[in-house]
Amino acid sequence: MLLYNTIAREKQEFTPLKDNHVRMYVCGITAYDYCHIGHARSSVVFDVMYRYLLSKNYTVTFVRNFTDVDDKIINRANLEGTTSEAIATTYINAFHEDMDRLGIKRPDVEPKATEHIPEMIALVQTLIDKGFAYATPSGDVYYRVRAFASYGKLSGRNIEDLQSGARITPGEEKEDPLDFALWKTAKPGEPSWESPWGLGRPGWHLECSAMSKKYLDIPFDIHGGGQDLSFPHHENERAQSEAAYGVEFSKFWVHNGFVQINSEKMSKSLGNFTTIRDILSRYLPEVLRFFLLTKHYRSPLDYSTEAVEEAEKGLKRIYSTKALMEAELTRTTWKNSPLPEEFQTEVEQAEKEWIKAMDDDLNTAAALGHIFTMTRLANRILENKNWKKSSQAQEIFERILQDLNTWGQILGIFTLESITLLTDLRNSRAKRKGIEETRVLDLIAQRTQARKNKNFDRADAIRDEMTAMQVTVQDTPQGPTWDVM
Repeated sequence: MLLYNTIAREKQEFTPLKDNHVRMYVCGITAYDYCHIGHARSSVVFDVMYRYLLSKNYTVTFVRNFTDVDDKIINRANLEGTTSEAIATTYINAFHEDMDRLGIKRPDVEPKATEHIPEMIALVQTLIDKGFAYATPSGDVYYRVRAFASYGKLSGRNIEDLQSGARITPGEEKEDPLDFALWKTAKPGEPSWESPWGLGRPGWHLECSAMSKKYLDIPFDIHGGGQDLSFPHHENERAQSEAAYGVEFSKFWVHNGFVQINSEKMSKSLGNFTTIRDILSRYLPEVLRFFLLTKHYRSPLDYSTEAVEEAEKGLKRIYSTKALMEAELTRTTWKNSPLPEEFQTEVEQAEKEWIKAMDDDLNTAAALGHIFTMTRLANRILENKNWKKSSQAQEIFERILQDLNTWGQILGIFTLESITLLTDLRNSRAKRKGIEETRVLDLIAQRTQARKNKNFDRADAIRDEMTAMQVTVQDTPQGPTWDVM
């Protein structure tokens, strides 16, 4: 299995540091607002990584933290006239609700920053003792960036280039503009804890160093997060941890790419900030998850209505074929007639290529392509009246459905009964288009009666009215069914 290692700038063979045990730490949210689609992407990426590692029979310890003390949380609390703790609790609960809807597995450990203040204070003291940090008269503690020789290696920054844009603002007591805060002295009304440097609270970068050390020890195998975290957050984590403990912090650094909204960077200032809840008010959770898998995790992902609806159509095609195969497998008699040998070969090749894609830096986009190969193969059999009744077709259908189940467990899709999902997709599209199910069912009943009365002109007129509503109707032996164009 190959993973792209940010610090090495290349894909490298992944093997755990300790036997068969993978230790993975992923930076979680700062809990001050509802999660956006960028959070959804990162969560899905590392959920798939977690699932895939488990499927390869590794023992995995997965840690994802919550930042529950931070300037943004404090500002939100002041704005709403409540406490930082109340704000963090509200949005941690909201995060879990959103992630549960997306089928994200809970990590093994979900530590909160405020529960690990003693570990952070001990880490700061170690850095001071080793000369990598210093306390100021006001009670702030800063990290000496220039004391760490390889600073910038992870993010590819040159320290001299960083220096050119750095300034010390009035009132700061830094020795160097590049130095960053490990401990911040308390301001009136802010959450604070006792420390050797007075009342204060931890800096953001400090949290993950202390919590990963506690739950995984260092070095551990994989440190993950969004591309935006590579600098300064992960660069600073690496610097303070390796300076304190004298060993490599993480063997692999894995970063997922940005999400863009209609080809623009997502930001509140541009007014294109899209929350998970906004999206799930219009689309099914499995549609959003499927959409997030359609690009390689390191590539930029452009979110747009058209892109999500294209993913929705793709998911529908897979489920429709799945439903047809399942229906055929209810058959009680099968013909002892052969299928062309190419079918078996194509199934075996698609299975090999699926594993190859996932082993090549979790290429879910390519993996989905091989799933579509399987469904196209199944449809070729289903479209032939003789082939689909063959006992060899039965074997192929069973094998493809088993593959879809196995792969779906890794990707976190194909989680619902086919008919249920197809009905939910139809109703979701109907809701977006303002189509009322009661009106559709009434028109279908009128059309059925018109056909029964042999009033075919009236039946055709009703079909035309439904077409204008963007509704299709299909007559089946079990009765008419409807869908949304």
